[in-house]
Amino acid sequence: MAKHAAPRRRPTAGKRGILPLLLCAAVSIGLIAVCLSLLPARDKIPVGGMQAADSALPEAPASSVPEVEPEPVVETVTFSATGDDLIHSPIYKQAARRASGDEKYSFDYCYEHIAPFYAQQDVNWINQETLCNDELEPSTYPCFSTPGDCARALYRAGVRVFSLSNNHTYDKGAKGIAATLRFWESMPEDVVTTGLWAGESDYDRIPLQTVNGVTIAYLSYTEHTNGIPQNSSMTANVIYTSQTDVIQRQVQTARQQADFVVVGVHWGVEDSHTIVDSQRTLAQQLANWGADVIVGTHPHVLQDAQWLTAEDGRQTFVAYSLGNFLSTQKRPDQLVGAILTLQMQKTTDPDGTVHRVVLEPKLHPTVTHYDAGKSNVRTYLLRDYTQELAASHGARGNYPGFSLEKAGQIAENNISSDFLDLT
Repeated sequence: MAKHAAPRRRPTAGKRGILPLLLCAAVSIGLIAVCLSLLPARDKIPVGGMQAADSALPEAPASSVPEVEPEPVVETVTFSATGDDLIHSPIYKQAARRASGDEKYSFDYCYEHIAPFYAQQDVNWINQETLCNDELEPSTYPCFSTPGDCARALYRAGVRVFSLSNNHTYDKGAKGIAATLRFWESMPEDVVTTGLWAGESDYDRIPLQTVNGVTIAYLSYTEHTNGIPQNSSMTANVIYTSQTDVIQRQVQTARQQADFVVVGVHWGVEDSHTIVDSQRTLAQQLANWGADVIVGTHPHVLQDAQWLTAEDGRQTFVAYSLGNFLSTQKRPDQLVGAILTLQMQKTTDPDGTVHRVVLEPKLHPTVTHYDAGKSNVRTYLLRDYTQELAASHGARGNYPGFSLEKAGQIAENNISSDFLDLT
């Protein structure tokens, strides 16, 4: 019987897999080492782990977006100036008839067609030709006194700056000065008046107004007061255009305190469109001393305007006469006035340098209208006036040639086309 050979013992799995696993591990490690050697240095992960890898990365580059350069700051004021508000008896009698309730006079009707135009401006200035007060009886030419409700109506229409220096300022003597001072003290705080001074000790007080970040100084002077002198009982006085030493001092002081200096001057020849040498001489002096805008009143008719170059190179704008705004005078050229508009622009550079400039002066013609018997007195912009209104104007009784075309001709004949605005 043949012998069977003893069967072989199968090796255990552990013993059988050690060598192949070691070989595989060695090959894998080698491959990893080769791959790591081929990676860029910043992609290699050091042995220390992720935290160490992060610390090995360079800092992120700074943003490539350029820094925004600071811009200049531009501040602008739109400004208007209006001529003579000359309140004759038909106007205040009309206001008395239109009053209702507790009011004694209602002047709003006179200005209602101009109020929307004023609403477009930041500042509205006017020459208040007649003394406004609540104490004296109203009176007309040659010595005027006007109910305070007139100024209140102008305030409601949008006027905030009132020039009080003109040939009628002393019409009612010391009582008139005292009454008008008390009246203006009663007006809202945002009202600015100029042209009356409480003696020489008051001359360094410059009326100032700040609007939209722009500070404006206001000064006003008159050539004469119809031969009525100041007396010792008056608690305030005007400054005459002949007092050039005082005017120079005030304008130079204003130049230091304000961004812009506006000077009202009551000068020239009544009922004349001709600009006389004394006006031109004083205008240039005012420009040299520091005025930026010069507003002329008194002739009751239009006179032209121009740019002046001051000694320091500034450009000063002067309107020699804005004519009448409201009155019951009767000549056609006394019925056509103008409202001056312009911009005062202040630019502050990032380094703090400030530039100031007057821009876009324009003269907008106006027509004072009244019906027969000088009734229903009110003022329109010429652009809003009509053929029908002109045909019914009360002045046609004496001047039948008055018409819409005539009003336009008066404006065009006396205002340079560079400044005339009929739109």
